[in-house]
Amino acid sequence: MIDNQIEIKEFINQFEYFPGTRFMGSKNKIIYELWEYFKEIEFESFLDVFAGSNVVSYFMKTKGKRVITNDFMKISYLASKAIIENANVKISKRDLTFLLDTSSSESFISDKFEGLYFSDEENRFLDQIRGNIDLLEDEFKQSIAISALVRACMKKRPRGIFTFIGHRYDDGRKDIRKSLKDHFIDNISSFNNAVFDNEKKCESNNMLSQELNKTADLVYLDPPYYSPKSDNDYVRRYHFVEGLAKKWDGLEIQEHTITKKFKSYHSPFSKRESAYSAFHSLIERHKKSIIAISYSSNSIPTKNELIKILKNYKEDVVVHEIDHTYSFGNQNNKKGNKANRVKEYLFIAK
Repeated sequence: MIDNQIEIKEFINQFEYFPGTRFMGSKNKIIYELWEYFKEIEFESFLDVFAGSNVVSYFMKTKGKRVITNDFMKISYLASKAIIENANVKISKRDLTFLLDTSSSESFISDKFEGLYFSDEENRFLDQIRGNIDLLEDEFKQSIAISALVRACMKKRPRGIFTFIGHRYDDGRKDIRKSLKDHFIDNISSFNNAVFDNEKKCESNNMLSQELNKTADLVYLDPPYYSPKSDNDYVRRYHFVEGLAKKWDGLEIQEHTITKKFKSYHSPFSKRESAYSAFHSLIERHKKSIIAISYSSNSIPTKNELIKILKNYKEDVVVHEIDHTYSFGNQNNKKGNKANRVKEYLFIAK
């Protein structure tokens, strides 16, 4: 069997090169637990509709699967483009020298975000690199470079988010002391190392889930669930790096906000009144495939409600509880709050 042959020569150690982040909702800590259930399913193609950090999709690529990713966030899409769809293109030393040594007249970040997240010198560096990236001729090189720049910004920021200005949450990490330039150089290397060919044609998409017209043997769903106890607004957390990836093209910056965030993308999963119909629509769209759903216990619909929704379209629905409990949310008043602790479930519907 072809899949078994791939398992034997498997890119066993390749997953170690995945450039992880502190991305909200990332399944990095439970990826091996998820695989224990996925490996019992016969599938050659894997569709990740809400790819997020891309950790699940990258893991599936190392397992020799044909991976298709999607996410409405540009930062997720470009990271997937860089290390999942891309099979062999890397940033060369010459490319890196060009990015670092070529002057640029760009000044948007320096003008718009002065004094908010980074120093004046760092803002000029971001303007320079982001402007030069557009001059790279290869789309995969552009994706690697933007993803490296995004990860550099997230590593440099306290808690990796942009919901506040300044550095009041400085926890003393070495990453915060390290220069953005050094972060960028290191992350170019990290993304280069993550590039590999699993001999399958993988692809990346950047659209709303309701507009995605892709199929696969196994469809994985991990949407931004609505919960009254937590904040699932990815744009609010990562607006600066999302804007950086898009060069703020087409984004409506809310000038009245201290953080200079832009208007959030609409998601039917983020509101109680639309979450139920959104799940119905999404599951119906992929009902011909095996469906796997990652889910947290404080979300709406509830566990039993989601089982009921799935059984409208699938005969066999199994729920696994993953041995992992974590605090959802990263505000100080939420940490250690037992009422805010949730469990992780994996629904598999055939």
